[in-house]
This record gives sequence, C-alpha cells and structure tokens, in this order.
Amino acid sequence: MTLAILEATPRTRASASAHLSPEQIAELGRELDAIKAEIMASLDENDARYIRSVITAQRVLEASGRICLLFGGQPVAWAGGVGMLSVAKILENMEIGHNVIHGQWDWMRDPDIHSTTWEWDVVAPADGWKHTHNNLHHTWTNVLGRDDDVGYDILRVTERQPWSPKAVFNVPLNMVLAPFFEWGIAIYGLELPDAREGKKSKQALRKDVLAFLKKAARQVGKDYAATPLLAQLLTGSGLASLAGTAAANLVRNLWTHAVIFCGHFPDGVEAFDEASVEGETRGEWYVRQIAGSANIDGGPLMHLMTGNLSYQIEHHLFPDMPSNRYAEVAPRVRALCKKYGLPYVSGPMLRQVGQTWRSIGRLSLPDSLRARLSRRGSVRARPIIVS
Repeated sequence: MTLAILEATPRTRASASAHLSPEQIAELGRELDAIKAEIMASLDENDARYIRSVITAQRVLEASGRICLLFGGQPVAWAGGVGMLSVAKILENMEIGHNVIHGQWDWMRDPDIHSTTWEWDVVAPADGWKHTHNNLHHTWTNVLGRDDDVGYDILRVTERQPWSPKAVFNVPLNMVLAPFFEWGIAIYGLELPDAREGKKSKQALRKDVLAFLKKAARQVGKDYAATPLLAQLLTGSGLASLAGTAAANLVRNLWTHAVIFCGHFPDGVEAFDEASVEGETRGEWYVRQIAGSANIDGGPLMHLMTGNLSYQIEHHLFPDMPSNRYAEVAPRVRALCKKYGLPYVSGPMLRQVGQTWRSIGRLSLPDSLRARLSRRGSVRARPIIVS
C-alpha cells in the first residue's frame, strides 16, 4: 500500500488527540513504526505454516460442503453442506482473500499466496478491490470525499454527508445491502460516483465493468450452475443444492457485512473532512487510523472468522502485517493509546452491531428533526465528525 502522507508542520487532526503536542504525535508515530519493524523482522516459517494450514482447512471445508450438497435432498447432508460451505466462504474472504490481497503474505515469495496472483471467492475482482480498498480506503480512512468506503454511495453514515430524502431509506437499504454484500462491494469498486462526476474516464469505467461481469459470471457459474447441475445429474438434488449454495452465500454476506460495518461505525469512532488531512504527518495518519477504527472483543475463533478484522485498529495501523500477529500487537497498541490518552474503541460484537444500526437509523432523520429529538432525549447524539 502506498501512503499518500505529506510531511509538513505537524498539526493535530483528530479531536481525540487535541491534547497532544506535535512532538508527542511524532513520538507516537515512531513507537508504532518500531512495533511494526520488530514484528515484520520476526516473520518466519511458523507464520507461513499458519496461512498454509488455514488455506488447506478452507479448501477441505469447501470441497466437503459441495460434496454434501450433491446429496442435498437429504436434510442432514443439506445442513452439513451449508454449514461447511458457509465457513469455507467466510474463511476464504476474511482470513485468506482479504489479507492475501493486502500483501500480508508477499514476504513468503510464494506465487500461489501473493497479492498479485490471488483471486478471491466473491464477485468483485481482486484488482479493483486493491485500488479502492487498499489504496484509497486505507490511506484516507473515514475522510469524506476521499474514502468511498464511507457509505458505499448508498447510505448516509456520517453527519458530514448532507441529508437528502434518500436517507429516509437508510435502514431498509442497509437491510438489502447486508444479504447481497459481495455485490455491493463489487459495485462500489466500479467507482460510479467518480464516473458520474467525470473523475473517472469512460474507458476506465468500461474496463472495470467488463472485469466485474467476467468475474461475476465465473462466480455465478461455479455456485449456481456447476454444483447444482452435477447434483441434479447424480442424485436429482439440483434445486436443493442450488438453495444450499445460496444459503451459504447469504451467511457469508451477512457475516462480512456485520464485521466490516463494526470496524468503522460504532460509537466513539470519528470521521474527518478533506481539509483536516492536508499536510498530515505520519504520526497524525496513525492517530487518524486509531480514532477512525473500532475493534470487536472475542476469543481466537472470533478473530479467525473475522479474518482478524476484529483487530480493526491494528489492521488499519499495519494493513500489510500478517493477520495472525494482530493478537500479539494489540496489547502494545492499547498500552500506547493509554499512554497518550487516545481512545481504543472495542466491544462485544452484538453491542457494536447494535450501535452501528442505531447510528444508521438516526442518520436517516433530517438534521433538524434529529436535533429536536435529541434535545427531548429520544435520540442520543453522537458527534463523529472532526473538521
């Protein structure tokens, strides 16, 4: 990932760090740099063995799930197939695909597990995702006008976005987005707002659309044609297999939607305008990643199934660090936040999900109405914008 960080006179950007001097912010940056350098220098065969074992487990689960769905007319086989295929798809998208595409495992120099060669199990092409997610979102996290992850051009998710009548449908739109999340991500990767505003050429848009259609056709063919057709030929269970694959994709989409939204929209997470990041130093960039991200509390299984995005703060500080090291790094990051008086937003998943949906619902209201309700105590205001 290339960080578009300009070295200039340090200035505090996040309200959470208003109490820090430029020198303190610079020192925080040096301490975080040191943590990253230490971890990256210690990567060895144990780390390589970890990702290879996860990939092996994922492939066994996927193959087993699809085999069970060939006999999907039997309830036990159908349930087992859906369960294994759901877990396989979650593992592939979260702990494997997302992290491999980030370049976390490029240090292994394995051409089969590399950001330049990996194509993941969703309809969004990996190359487009690397541009919109790795380069844009991770550089300009929660900066309105630069980070198109904020809202996906569908929802109003911050107070900085002007209210429009479309915002009334925030909650129902999010209810539609969640089960079809992989399609939402793919459309987001086309950068349609930039195309509408003339920032993206028609040629570039056409290229991205063709890549998306090609990838989507391959995914749809694998999930909704190949497996059900084989099931129909072997056992006459084509419709059951089709339904099982659709159920597995539904589970995966709902899970990834919840995890990703919990990373940036719970209470206590800040957003920023474009002016606030001009002249941003590396230390200030680190502060913005901390202030603009949130973790999910849980055990090892939770962290594995979220692709370790339950350590969203650590992931945003060190996006190209292997995900299996975030658990080791998190206590040190939390200690630095305490040392410098910075927030470290973390909480149980149900609470984070609830806060996210509450915010999306609250922001569907016109600002004037929301302010009146807030004064009456009906809606709790949550300032999340820093100018």
